[in-house]
Amino acid sequence: MSLKLSVLDQSPVAEGMSPEIALENTVKLAQHVEKLGFTRFWVSEHHDTTSLAGSSPEVLIAHLAAKTGKIRVGSGGVMLPHYSAYKVAENFRVLEGLNPGRIDLGIGRAPGGMPRASLALNNGSYRDVDQYPEQIDDLLGYLTDERPVNNPYDGLQASPIISTVPDVWMLGSSPSSAMLAAEKGLPYTFAQFINGEEGPRYTDQYRKHFKPSKFLAQPQNMAAVFVICAETDEEAERVASSIDLSILMVEQGMRSNGTPSPEQAASYQYSSFEKARIRENRKRMVVGSPEKVKKQLLELSEQYQTDEIMLVTITYDFEDKLKSFDLVAEALL
Repeated sequence: MSLKLSVLDQSPVAEGMSPEIALENTVKLAQHVEKLGFTRFWVSEHHDTTSLAGSSPEVLIAHLAAKTGKIRVGSGGVMLPHYSAYKVAENFRVLEGLNPGRIDLGIGRAPGGMPRASLALNNGSYRDVDQYPEQIDDLLGYLTDERPVNNPYDGLQASPIISTVPDVWMLGSSPSSAMLAAEKGLPYTFAQFINGEEGPRYTDQYRKHFKPSKFLAQPQNMAAVFVICAETDEEAERVASSIDLSILMVEQGMRSNGTPSPEQAASYQYSSFEKARIRENRKRMVVGSPEKVKKQLLELSEQYQTDEIMLVTITYDFEDKLKSFDLVAEALL
């Protein structure tokens, strides 16, 4: 089966690296994978962190679109409960107007940061995630100029009034997000890099309960997974040791100055519990040589019944990251 490859980049900051360099690397990566033939390039939203520089996907998308030529660019994703659906619609109408047919609007309901960031984003109030389904309806209405006539803002339009609509994707890592995507008739991306359990089953429920909409006639889904590829399995393991340790540090609330080096990971004294956590977290990853990675990505495409996989790659050395994408593209594109 022909497999399309896409990228989700979080603008990771390696230890000793500046956030400015991390953002510059995101631009370089987008240009690099476009040349390799990747389908889309998404950027994420994370707040109040020293290890990820991508806090404003809308701004970064505009820059990436200007620095690339044809690859689709989008958000993975905008955390909608933080914001006005109206303002999100206007942001992405501007992006779509500047880049017709190239913009993806991926939306989610995760906080994207610790509670204090959520409070700051909501002027000291708690996020109302219960309104998320209604926010989606509002967003879609503003993007298509089809708001109900009896709504409080009758006649309100999201500017600019353009002739095309960005593709809206729902993102998630739970059964509830899958069912909500099915109910709304929208394409769905399961974040296996966040949740290594039950993704194919949740996505199967999405397909079974999918309701056709004006946006999508048939269910469309993909999976996003951590991928580290190197010339050999041993080298891939060495490179991946950085993200193994980085995830452990996040899970245990340890102070982080960015993605640690493989040398730091090699010298770390892992407890038996931490070794077990690494084994568990590897369910979220594909790590190995080109042959091994190709085999596992094709197996994932079968499990998720999708022809597109989104790769999330975090390494200490940016050159290792570029090499990983080169090898995957050579094996599959």
